[in-house]
Amino acid sequence: MRIAVHEARALPAGLAAQVAALEAQAWPGSAPGHDPALRPKAVLLVDEDGSVLASLALLYKPVRLADGRTYRAAGLSGVVTRADVRGRGHGARLVAAARAELAADPAVDLALFSCDRDLVPFYGAAGFEVLPGTVLVGGTPQDPLATDAPGLGKTVLAAFFTGDGDGAGAGSGDDEGRTDQVRTAFTGIRVPLYPGTIDRLW
Repeated sequence: MRIAVHEARALPAGLAAQVAALEAQAWPGSAPGHDPALRPKAVLLVDEDGSVLASLALLYKPVRLADGRTYRAAGLSGVVTRADVRGRGHGARLVAAARAELAADPAVDLALFSCDRDLVPFYGAAGFEVLPGTVLVGGTPQDPLATDAPGLGKTVLAAFFTGDGDGAGAGSGDDEGRTDQVRTAFTGIRVPLYPGTIDRLW
């Protein structure tokens, strides 16, 4: 088995068809694909025979908070494992690989996404942490969808990498101190994510 990472627009047709089938199985009736404006990447766990065992998308968007700073955020979306191979740790391996991909990217300050409450331990094992009191506001400003909307019951998780907003990147100053500052900035607030109408809550 191997991890494969592709820009979504350059995903080979055979792999793209398998990902679409996985997503259709997990979320029947949902539209396939992701908003190109979010620069999606596909992260795949591929078996030796070329079959996709698990897949997810990484989505990217700058987020400007009320403190006036802009942070380079990325999120996990569409995390799915093929039904006949679930329970073998494939999803855990894939999510850990996705976190490593983001951590190695100097253009990403933090990962930020939401999940159902019962999945918190799964993502926690891959190194993501709960942000207490944080709410992601998705959709658009005109048609928002928040993680605390009635019936959603989502928990917001994050991982912090460079810890430096406004595009400064890693490698300068006290990385641990910057990480703590960004964690504080994103904890207990309503985050104006607004990824659009396709990936309303990534």
